Amino acid sequence: MIYRLLFIALLVTAFPSCDRSDSKSSNAGTPSTTSAATSSVKLTLDWKPEPEFGGFYAARETGAFKKHGLDVDIRSAGEGASTWQLVDTGKTDFATTAADQVLIARARGADVVALFAVYQTSPQGVMTHAERNFSSLADVFASPGTLAAENYTWLAFCTKKYAPVKATVTSYSGGVAAFLAKPDYSQQCFITSEPIVAQRRGAKLKTFLVADSGYNPYTTVMITRGKTLKDNPQLVRAMADACREGWRAYLTDPAATNSVMGSLNKDMDAEAFAEGAKAQAPLIEPPAGQVLGGMTKERWDTLAAQLVELKVIEKAPAAAECFLNP
Repeated sequence: MIYRLLFIALLVTAFPSCDRSDSKSSNAGTPSTTSAATSSVKLTLDWKPEPEFGGFYAARETGAFKKHGLDVDIRSAGEGASTWQLVDTGKTDFATTAADQVLIARARGADVVALFAVYQTSPQGVMTHAERNFSSLADVFASPGTLAAENYTWLAFCTKKYAPVKATVTSYSGGVAAFLAKPDYSQQCFITSEPIVAQRRGAKLKTFLVADSGYNPYTTVMITRGKTLKDNPQLVRAMADACREGWRAYLTDPAATNSVMGSLNKDMDAEAFAEGAKAQAPLIEPPAGQVLGGMTKERWDTLAAQLVELKVIEKAPAAAECFLNP
């Protein structure tokens, strides 16, 4: 009890809020209301239901949310949505994003804080045809051909590290159709998704993790507002605890939750969901001595320095302002 009271007191004082009146339009809805008995909240995902979100759905399906007094409405913001803006403007209570986006958001004055990091190793990767005989990510950038990728921070990091770049970088429109049709084509991917789909359609490929290049932000990070931390620290703790329980349940046995997500996402069949869950498990399990979903100051400091060096942000916010391990 003493620990919980201390935790609440620290939350109240540690995060001054930036309460904003900006009301950008969004399909994510309006803020939730809460009651003393059960807190109704919205969790907005930055992609459609896939294994990368399995633990959040498992928290709902196993009753972990209910156990912690939560009624959680899980929804998707849609492709390309900036979920941190939805959190910052109070249009959703919690959302998922990546750690580099949290740093960018706070550098722009947004009132967002990371609470739970699903991936300890980022699943962001590049997949290429096996017959090209690439042995590393450096080969992808150093060889002629097409690389389809969005202009995210990982791409800026890799193009700088592997300069001069001989590949022609083009925009990525989603899916694997172009990859399957063009032998000199490489593309961005999450190893839990596109490579599995492409292989099941007959492709022989190699996948390289961007994390191996030295750029490894926490990924699928649950965030909330500093204002929420200040106004309702019990809610934040309950949400983090429930998500941790949900993710442990999903890692132990993802089958039932995969079935639920499969009913919401028809682009992946049951086998693809199972393969994705298996592929991501080593990327999610925490290092020895750390809790599931936990984060460290050292990782945040490293990432912040990389973003400053890449000129993505001018000045890095303090790591202590960016995350909390409830």
